[in-house]
Amino acid sequence: MKRIFLFNPIFAFGWVMALVLAPSPAEAWQTTTSGVAAPELTGAPQSAASPTTDAGATQANGGVMAQASVQGTNQAGQAVTVDQALSLARANEPAFAAAVAASKTAQLDRSIARAALLPSVVYHNQFLYTQPNGARNGTGSIGTTQPSPRFIANNTVHEYISQGVATETIGLAQYTALARAGAAAAIASAEMEISRRGLTSTVVGLFYNSTAAQQRIVVQQRATDEAADFVKQTQQREAAREVAHADVIKAQLTLQQRQRDLGDAQLQAQKARLDLGVLLFPDPRSPYSVTLPAATSLPERTVVETQAAANNPELKSALATLRAKDLDITTARAAYLPDLVLNYSYGIDAPQFAANGPDGVRNLGYSASATLDIPVWDWFATQHKIKQAHILRDAAKVALTSTQRTLIAQLDEFYGEASLAHDQLASLELSVQTARESLHLTRMRYSAGEATVLEVVDAQNSLTSAELAYQDGTIRYQLALANLQLLTGTI
Repeated sequence: MKRIFLFNPIFAFGWVMALVLAPSPAEAWQTTTSGVAAPELTGAPQSAASPTTDAGATQANGGVMAQASVQGTNQAGQAVTVDQALSLARANEPAFAAAVAASKTAQLDRSIARAALLPSVVYHNQFLYTQPNGARNGTGSIGTTQPSPRFIANNTVHEYISQGVATETIGLAQYTALARAGAAAAIASAEMEISRRGLTSTVVGLFYNSTAAQQRIVVQQRATDEAADFVKQTQQREAAREVAHADVIKAQLTLQQRQRDLGDAQLQAQKARLDLGVLLFPDPRSPYSVTLPAATSLPERTVVETQAAANNPELKSALATLRAKDLDITTARAAYLPDLVLNYSYGIDAPQFAANGPDGVRNLGYSASATLDIPVWDWFATQHKIKQAHILRDAAKVALTSTQRTLIAQLDEFYGEASLAHDQLASLELSVQTARESLHLTRMRYSAGEATVLEVVDAQNSLTSAELAYQDGTIRYQLALANLQLLTGTI
C-alpha cells in the first residue's frame, strides 16, 4: 500500500510537468498556421526524439531546397518578356523563316511580272560561216561579186551580225500575269502573317505554361510545409496521449503525397522551361526567367469584331486566293486573243565586221517588224483550261465562305471564354480565402480535440485544390485574352 501511495504522487507530478511543458492549443495553432497564408515557407522543426518526425522534416526541407534551386536557376538567367520571347522565336523558328522567304520571293515575282510589260533590249552578236558552192553572186555594190553560200537560207559565206534588239510583246496575258503576281504576293503575305500568329500562339502558350508551372511549385511547396507541420502537431498530441497513432499515420501519408506532388510540379516546370527554351535559345538549358506582362482588361465586343474583320490573315488569304483564281480565268481566256510583237534592231548584218564596206557602202542600219499571230484552232485546249480555272475558282469560293464562318465561330468562342474566365477570377480568389479560413478553423478545432484528422486533411486538400484552381483560372484568362489579341492582330 505504501508503494501504491508513493507511486501516485510521482505519476501525478509527471502529468503536471507534461501539461506545463506542452504548447498550448493557441501556440500550436500559431506555429501551424504561420505558413498557411505565406506562399514560401521553411520546414517546421521536428523533435529529435522521433525518427519519423525527422524524416518528415528532412523531406520537407528537401522540398524547400529544391524550390530554392529552381528559383535560383530562374534568377540566374536573363529575364524574358513576352515581346522578347516572340522576337527570339521568330529568329529561330524554321517554319516562320520559310514563310518570310516565300513572302519576299512573291514580292519579287510581282516585280518580275511588271518588267515583262516593258520592252526588253539585248545586244546580239553572231558570226556565220557557210561553205561556198563555187559560184559567185552580186552584192549590194554595183559591179562587185562574192562567193555564193551553199545554203540558200544564209546570205553570204562570211556573215557578221552585231545588233541591238528591242522587243515588246503586247497582249492580255501579260497584263493579267502582273495582276496574278500581285494576288500571289497578297496570298504569301497573308500566309506569312498566319505563320507569325501561329508561332505567337505557340510561344505565348509555352510562356504562360512555364509561369503556371512555377506557380504550381509554390502552391505545392506551401501544401508540403503545411502537411509537415501537421505531422509535427499530431506527433506532439500523440506524445501527450491526446490522439491515437492513426492520426500520425494519416498525417504522414498526406505529407508523402504532398512531397510526390511537389516533385511532379518541379518536373513539369522543368519540361515547360525546356519546351520554351527550344524556341528561344541555341541551348534550351540556358537559364532564364519569365516576366509576365501587365494585366489588361477585356476589350469591348464591338471593338474585337471590327479589328477581327479588318486584320484576320485567314480571311485576307482566302480573298486573295479567290482574286487569283478569277485572274486565272482571264489568263486562260486570253489565249483566244492574238499577241502583238514589236521588234526593232539597229547594228550591222554584213560580210564585214565594220560599219562601212570596202567599197564605201554603209553596213550600219536598222530594221523594224510587227508580228500578229491570231489563234485559230487548238483542239479545245483553251476551252478546257478555262473550265479548269472555273473549277478552281468555285473551290476558292467555298474556302472563303468556310473561312468566314470559322472567323465568326472563333470570335464568339474566344470572347466567351475570355469573358467567363475573367468573371470566374473573383470567385476563384474567394474560394482560396474561404478554404484558407476553413483550414485555420479546422486546425484550431483539431487542437482543441473537436475535429478529426480526416477533417484537417480534407481542409488541406481543399485549400491546395483552390489555390491550384486559382492559378489555372488566371492562366486560362491570360491565354484566352491572348487568343483574342491574336484574332484581332494586336499581338
